[in-house]
Amino acid sequence: MKLLSIVREDLNNARQHDPAARSDAENALVYSGLHAIWTYRLAHRMWARPALRGAARILTQVTRFFTGIEIHPGATIGRRFFIDHGMGVVIGETAEIGDDVMVYHGVTLGGRSLKQGKRHPTIGDRVTIGAGAKVLGPLRIGDDSAIGANAVVTRDVPPNSIATGIRTNGFSAGSSRGGGTSARQTWQSRRLRSACRVLTQPTAAASPASLSASPPVRRRWPSAR
Repeated sequence: MKLLSIVREDLNNARQHDPAARSDAENALVYSGLHAIWTYRLAHRMWARPALRGAARILTQVTRFFTGIEIHPGATIGRRFFIDHGMGVVIGETAEIGDDVMVYHGVTLGGRSLKQGKRHPTIGDRVTIGAGAKVLGPLRIGDDSAIGANAVVTRDVPPNSIATGIRTNGFSAGSSRGGGTSARQTWQSRRLRSACRVLTQPTAAASPASLSASPPVRRRWPSAR
């Protein structure tokens, strides 16, 4: 696609994803997510030429200074990629992102290994990643899935799924945005059920003797001087 067509497509995509968007001119001037993705597209073309890789890295670092968004020029990003708010987004060198993906601020597409090679995630089409989520390692997020805010994902997520939680040990597969039955086996729900069982267990009534056996605790507070 020509550069002007890409810019128009990105501006139209911003209006579709952000109800606060008012005009293309305003969005082009104030949306840091658009600035970051436009600069990335230029830096990515430069990265394809070994002689320009140093300049591509410098360009992305300058963009990071002004937008708070760091996208490695070696990453592969599809069409209609939208970053909402943007501050704190980090996308690693070997990350691959499909079409119509939306991420919020604080998202990290990072690695878990210091070895060279594929070490960053692959994001399918039409995926939404919530604010503060960390997707780590060479895993794959299936098409039409969603990652909850502040989730930490370290394993594959099947298509049409929702991944939530700090550890993300389970997914509600089939309960995607399109509907379907929900079989939530997430780590938080297990912790919640366990806590509920503890709270609902009957406790022994305290006898007067046990109450009198323990003298009250007196605390001495420092006097004001």
